Amino acid sequence: MALDSKAFKTRTLTAIVFVIIMLTGLLWNQSSFIVLFTIIHFGCWYEFVKLVKKINPGSYKLISFAGLVYITLPIGLLLYMRTGNSVTYDNNFLKVIPCGIIFSIWINDTMAYIVGSLIGKTPLTKISPKKTWEGTIGGALLCIVTITLIGYATGFYNYINWIVIATCCAIFGTLGDLLESKLKRMAHVKDSGTLMPGHGGFLDRFDSLLIATTFVAAYYFLVML
Repeated sequence: MALDSKAFKTRTLTAIVFVIIMLTGLLWNQSSFIVLFTIIHFGCWYEFVKLVKKINPGSYKLISFAGLVYITLPIGLLLYMRTGNSVTYDNNFLKVIPCGIIFSIWINDTMAYIVGSLIGKTPLTKISPKKTWEGTIGGALLCIVTITLIGYATGFYNYINWIVIATCCAIFGTLGDLLESKLKRMAHVKDSGTLMPGHGGFLDRFDSLLIATTFVAAYYFLVML
């Protein structure tokens, strides 16, 4: 699959703006993090409701239950890890794990796209025809190596923790992407929304984060605390 230079440029320019907004919310202070992910939470809910209504109109009980598990739970866990159960005391140390999750997903997605575009030949699944095994494996390996080196160099936690976090994000982030792709196929839509040119809507952008966060949080609470 040849690299589409025009699509790559569009995705890159949009991603730069997206990264600036995300980094501001992530790193400025605790309040900016809460505001950012409150917006993301409701944006994902809005698009999820639209998708489910297209798939099964009138399924309000399904929407409520699935939305709580799929969207509210992981966002809540992410906020809890960032705030440490205190919305008034801002501890900069608490930025580490949420940033690690998000940066892992960014690296995995970006590297999987680039590697898949350059050398990808073997389709991963019919759910997402553009994904390849080469891109998926290459993205995961580069994500794990990069995050482990960065995490270890910063001195926050040991390298085993970062290997687990990056691996969870690479594996379950990809599954999250495939889950949302399946929902879109069932709803007969290309994107969940139009938030970002070349990237789609809220769910398109945060589908990996929603699933990966739950598994990283489980490891964090069971092992790292």
